[in-house]
Amino acid sequence: MAQLTEIRWHGRGGQGVVTAGKLLAEAALGTDQYFQAFPDYGPERMGAPIRAFTRLSDEPITIHSQVETPNVVLVLDPTLLGTVPVAEGLAEDGVLVVNTALSPEEVRDITGFKTGKIYTVDASHIAIEEMGREITNTPMLGALVEATGLVSLDALESELQAWFEEKISEKAIQANIRAMKRSAQEVVEG
Repeated sequence: MAQLTEIRWHGRGGQGVVTAGKLLAEAALGTDQYFQAFPDYGPERMGAPIRAFTRLSDEPITIHSQVETPNVVLVLDPTLLGTVPVAEGLAEDGVLVVNTALSPEEVRDITGFKTGKIYTVDASHIAIEEMGREITNTPMLGALVEATGLVSLDALESELQAWFEEKISEKAIQANIRAMKRSAQEVVEG
């Protein structure tokens, strides 16, 4: 039986939610997995809540719909906690990864997600310290890898380097890589 992992990303416009989903998918491709990565836009403006979806599988994926029952949910913006039902549909044995300074237990109380694993990391703080701006997508990729093992940090680093090499400076790329690795080290399981 094929292993299908469905991931739902929550964030706000401008935080790199869609880019993170695509980066993860491209890194998975490098490990011979099949993937889908696509956004679900509401109001298309900076700061508006958005969702993105990623599917990874060791066999071709024939589903062509939004992810309704994810195995993994990532929340890139902590202000969405308590305002958007981020744990809705999350599998009972699912994984919730949240950018927040709160503890996993506090996130469990806010979201009502009582069964699976919750991981927290202060990706905002890490992004500001390492990159000079609060763009949390690459730090959250590091936390995701640590929480799930879906791909390796090395695969993500290679993909990030290739993805951004003609878009941003090498200094900015290295800052993103540092933020990703630091987040993987600082993520807390609860």
